Amino acid sequence: MPTDIEWWQGRRRSPQEKKALSYARDRRNDYGENDKSSRKSIRRNKRTPNRADRHREHQALSAATGAAEPEAAERAEVKLYAKKSMWLTKRWRKCRDTPLASVVEYKLRRRAELGMSDEAVVAERIGRIRRRRA
Repeated sequence: MPTDIEWWQGRRRSPQEKKALSYARDRRNDYGENDKSSRKSIRRNKRTPNRADRHREHQALSAATGAAEPEAAERAEVKLYAKKSMWLTKRWRKCRDTPLASVVEYKLRRRAELGMSDEAVVAERIGRIRRRRA
């Protein structure tokens, strides 16, 4: 029976294998904002269309308040269902972070374009990253 350490560790990986797995599995936030702000902005972006829908429904149904008039109720119902929900039309969706290899390649290419690094060195480094990924 294997010991506890052998059970979760599996086989040993070489540093080259670890680097290739890191380039493939690790992800980076390339959206352009602080990664910590996502905690608040994801909630806000999901909350906004629901709030807009509630506001629109309240406005449409406020016309039907008061004494029971079938015509007013029907007009309010038609107005309510005439417009699609903001949740369906302007829905915000989360997107995955970018793999580490893509982020590193982009940074290297950008440095070469700005003249911060030599293009030959950058091409060699990008080739090395691609060989590790494969």
